[in-house]
Amino acid sequence: MQRFLAIYVGTEAAFKRWTALDEATRKTREASGMQAWGDWMTANSASVIDQGGPLGKTKRTSADGVADIKNNIAGYVIVEAESHEAAATLFEKHPHFAIFPGDSVEIMPCLPIPGQ
Repeated sequence: MQRFLAIYVGTEAAFKRWTALDEATRKTREASGMQAWGDWMTANSASVIDQGGPLGKTKRTSADGVADIKNNIAGYVIVEAESHEAAATLFEKHPHFAIFPGDSVEIMPCLPIPGQ
């Protein structure tokens, strides 16, 4: 089995659509989404290695120092699957974008460190 990092992506435009909903609708969708997310985690528990979670504000450290930045990364999870395609298929119709305002889930293999 191979390991894959899945990044939950949510753009500012998607978040604006979410906040444009009236509070009652948003709360109902939030409750439904959390239930669906839990159901997804249960259904895929054999594949989930690290359940991850939501991510906060980002800082970038580079040769220029430390700076606050913005990106579209909302959260992550690590899964195991037979192939990249199989890992990606786990996220079809995921609540992140089917119910919540997320745009997509990006899935990439966790590769071995060269020389080890």
